[in-house]
Amino acid sequence: MTDTDAEQTDERSYGPGPWWADLGTWGAVGLIAFGILSAAWVFLRLPGTPENLATGYYQAAKVLAIGLVLAGSALVGRRRTGAR
Repeated sequence: MTDTDAEQTDERSYGPGPWWADLGTWGAVGLIAFGILSAAWVFLRLPGTPENLATGYYQAAKVLAIGLVLAGSALVGRRRTGAR
């Protein structure tokens, strides 16, 4: 074994991030709006609503939660850069 074989690097190759990672502030606003609209869609039982209403509400809540987390992260990031 040579010295070059024994070298270890700290570089890790990660795959692409999640689909929402690069949406930004306006993407977060869009997700929030889509989550609210999809919850209203399920509430009104419009065409395409799943048989089990809890499933529809759960899916809408997931989209809404991702949007809220992205918006909060964007606001905190903006506040940190403005404080310097």
